[in-house]
Parts: sequence; structure tokens; C-alpha cells
Amino acid sequence: MSLEKARHQKIAQAELDAEDRGEAPIVGASGEASTAASGNESPGTDHLMEEVIGRQNALAALKRVRRNKGSPGIDGMTVDELVPHLVGNWPEIRARLLDGSYEPSAVRKVEIPKPGGGTRMLGIPTALDRFVQQLILQVLQPRFDPTFSESSHGFRPGRRAHEAVCAAQRYLQSGRRWVVDVDLEKFFDRVNHDVLMGRLEKRITDKRMLGLIRRFLTAGMMADGVVMERYEGTPQGGPLSPLLANVLLDEVDKELERRGHVFARYADDCNVYVRSKRAGEDVMELLRRLYAELRLKVNETKSAVARPWNRKFLGYSFWVAPGKEVRRRVAPKALEKLKERVRELTARNAGSSLPTIIEELGQYLRGWKGYFHLAQTPRILGEIEEWIRHRLRAVQLKHWKQGRTTYEALRKLGASERTAALVAANTRRWWHNAAIALHFALTKAYFDRLGLPRLT
Repeated sequence: MSLEKARHQKIAQAELDAEDRGEAPIVGASGEASTAASGNESPGTDHLMEEVIGRQNALAALKRVRRNKGSPGIDGMTVDELVPHLVGNWPEIRARLLDGSYEPSAVRKVEIPKPGGGTRMLGIPTALDRFVQQLILQVLQPRFDPTFSESSHGFRPGRRAHEAVCAAQRYLQSGRRWVVDVDLEKFFDRVNHDVLMGRLEKRITDKRMLGLIRRFLTAGMMADGVVMERYEGTPQGGPLSPLLANVLLDEVDKELERRGHVFARYADDCNVYVRSKRAGEDVMELLRRLYAELRLKVNETKSAVARPWNRKFLGYSFWVAPGKEVRRRVAPKALEKLKERVRELTARNAGSSLPTIIEELGQYLRGWKGYFHLAQTPRILGEIEEWIRHRLRAVQLKHWKQGRTTYEALRKLGASERTAALVAANTRRWWHNAAIALHFALTKAYFDRLGLPRLT
């Protein structure tokens, strides 16, 4: 690396570090003020690209991409390698963005398993393309987001899935005890490019911006070393896809609002709440027609007009407590997924020590509780807690093995001579002994000290 390039990189890194502290005077890598738009101005939609390449916008985008990290795209460039690449190439990249000649690379195809079976396709852009998408997102989102429906909660600043779940609970409590639960068939893979661009053209007049977005939509997808052309879809994996999804689906939101319906939508998961099955069937037919106009298809096998207690929404479901109060619960499928993961982490033949198992299990349970802490079912969560401790006791019993090791360990934990001897003589009855004898020796407090989180 040349001394000049190293100096530029050092200045750029110092600028980013100062930006993290909220101190950075925004200057170019050469130390001179940028002549491009600073990002403070808010030009009309004819000059969005000038705002996109603004200095403050670029620093904020780079900071976000670095924070999000992510896997490399087809060129293998990591996020850590993006800063030196931009230092040496930003003038050229900026010029290509301004004159409309920037060409995105193909995305890298990745398939991940879905909780309910099947796979979800991701398209991983290169680190540079993620940066450019983030530049665009930061300019478009402040313009688009205030116009979206208040009932849209997904992929919006300051909004979370929890708000959608609480809104659904309020609608049910108001007496709307039927839900129109709509699932779109492979939504992100089926977005029609022409329909989406038509919606964007109503809001954006900068032809360079429109052309760049279309090129991102049609960029190929590489799988097994072969690049396939794309004619539809906006694969998940890039920063821009969620905003484009909201732009497209907002048209349906507005029509539901115009007709007086209440609903909660998170990305392509939409639940409409009504007072009768007949009303729900009418809404379902309306949604089929509205989505068809957007060239989207309702997945009939996963969609239904039903009682909300029999459906799930964002991992939650609902139940009616005494006094007819609607309360939140973890959906049965989400509970079963929790148990499957706990079984994997507490397998008795894994060979890991109990503290090691609890450390890994604790990380999972803390994340799980962080999302499902809205559940209003302390009895059920308490039963799962006890089941988890039961499995851990069985693990510990197997680790002690048969003979004096088990006997001595139980005596140290306060078990009587008779109980310790009985368990030591029958240690292969892992599950039975874990429930009968170890319940008094390996107590809740014992697992608390080892760092096992509680769900209640």
C-alpha cells in the first residue's frame, strides 16, 4: 500500500471513529471539504443522487454496513475490506452514481431452512453494493416512511414486531374475534419489477435513481458459479429490499384503511380483524383481488379466516382469560421449536460439561426471552423452566456415572445417605432419578448460580 493511500485510509478511519463519538467534522480524505452535497440539504426528487453521494450520508451508510457486518458477496470482499476499497475508489464510484452508469454485481444465492419447513432464499450483495443500497435507503426512507400506514410495523424505524402483536391484541379485545390471516406465496421472490417500478415512479422523478433501483432488482443471482438472470423478486439480504416491499404493499394497506378495516401488517404477514366469519370471507376475497393486481398470489394452504386462538402471528397467539380478557401467549409451534433446540443443547451424549452446556443454553434462552417476554402465560413458562432443569439434572447424573462419584457428589450437595446410595446404584435411570432425587440436590438456586436464565 502506498504512503498516500495509507494516509487517506488513516484519515477515513479517524473520521469514522469520530463520527461514532458524534464529533466528526465532515471532510474529504484529502482534508478538503467535499464539493458534493453535504447531506444537510433536502433536494427535490429530481436530484436525489446528489443527496445519495453526500458526505454525511456516505459516512452514516458506511457506519451502518460495518455494524451489520454480514457475509461477503460473489467478489469475496468483507466489510472490513470495504473502507480501504472506498478510500481508493470513491471518486470513481461517486461519478458513476451521478452519471447513471453504476452497475451492481450479481447477488450470491443462499438458502436457509424455514421454521415450518422448506427454505428461504437470500440474495447476498457484495459489500460495495450493500453500501450503495444503504446510501439509497437513507435518502428514500425519510421520504417514504411518514406516508406509510400506521398499521404497517415491519422494517420501519422505531417500530418492532411487538407493537404489531399488541395492536392485534387490542383489536381482539374490542370484540373482533375473527382474523383474516393472509400468507403470500414466496413474496420476496415474486415481486413484479414493472409493478414495483410503477409505484416508485409516482414518487421519484430522478431517472438516475429509478434506473439504479431497477438494475439492483435485475442484477443476476450466482449459484454454483453460474449467474442466473432475474426477472422478478427482490431477494432478502440487501438493505433496500424491505423498503421496496413496504412501498409495494402500502397500496393494499391504504385500501383496507379506506374501507374502515383494522389490521396489523409486518412485512408480508398481514392479519385483518373482523366481527364475523362472513365479514372475514369478504375481506379475504378483497385481499385476493388486491394482491392479484400487484401480481402477487395468496398461499391458500397457509391462509384462512379463523378464530385467532387457532392461528399464530409473528410467533405469538392469543387466549381468553377468565373475565373475557384477551391475553398473549407463545404460539404452539414456537414452543415446540424452543423444545427442539433445548433438546439439542442438552443432549446427554454431547460430552460437554454442565457449565458449558448452560452457557450455550443461556445464550439461546436469553434471546428467546427477549422476543417472547410479552407472553402472559407464567404457568406454561414455569413448566418449561422445570422441564429444562429436569433435562440438565439428567445430564449431570450421566456425567457423574455410576459408583462413588455420584454418591459423593450428592452428599456434598446435601442429599441424605439413603438417597445418595439409591441414586448411585441406579444412575442409568437418568430421567427417573433426575426427577425423584436430584430435584432436592440440584435446586433452582443451584442453576441460578450457574447462570441459567429464567423464562418467567
